[in-house]
Amino acid sequence: MRTIVYVDGFNLYYRLLESRPRLKWVNPKALAERVLNPVNRILQVRYYTARVSGRLDPTSPARQQIYLNALATVPEISVHMGTFLSSTKFAGLVHPPDFRPRLPQPMAEPWPNVVKVHKTEEKGSDVNLASHLLLDAFRGNFDVAAVLSNDSDLVEPIRIATEELGRTVGLLTPVSNPNPQLRRVSRFLRTISVGHVAASQFPESVVADDGALIQRPSQWA
Repeated sequence: MRTIVYVDGFNLYYRLLESRPRLKWVNPKALAERVLNPVNRILQVRYYTARVSGRLDPTSPARQQIYLNALATVPEISVHMGTFLSSTKFAGLVHPPDFRPRLPQPMAEPWPNVVKVHKTEEKGSDVNLASHLLLDAFRGNFDVAAVLSNDSDLVEPIRIATEELGRTVGLLTPVSNPNPQLRRVSRFLRTISVGHVAASQFPESVVADDGALIQRPSQWA
């Protein structure tokens, strides 16, 4: 069966990879092949991400680029970029009264309800994924679609593809207890385990089209 896989890169990262550096060198196509059935012939893996900021870790953009270069060595993988928006905003504080400092009565003044924080938001990945899923569904580009995410924003596009267009769309979930709405609208469910990811790593080094050697970042070794 012709199969297209849609990977929410940040959802995969934060659910399974962030705390496991050795697993960050994962090949999404190999992972999908390991989780899906042998009858699923993977035509394309659409991978959604955004350029990370180096504000907290100046070396992280370089590591991400190395990974993107590795993805580019797999013909079936296409990378679709969203954006990161960084801003400073006021956010409400959660501070039970018992945790407020005790000031001398003459100095007592109202405790502030907000604090100014750096806020980084990833924009575009879920919209891009939903748009490509529906476009491929309308065009009949797949017999089966598999969405790797646990983002509830994808409930409606999956529902439209399955219920309105009659397509087979399944969920590859990176969590043990996936969003119940996503489960309801999906035609099948596969749970991605740490073992699946560990068995789906790129080799320590891969070769780019120009012959350059792409090496796994040492921080991920």
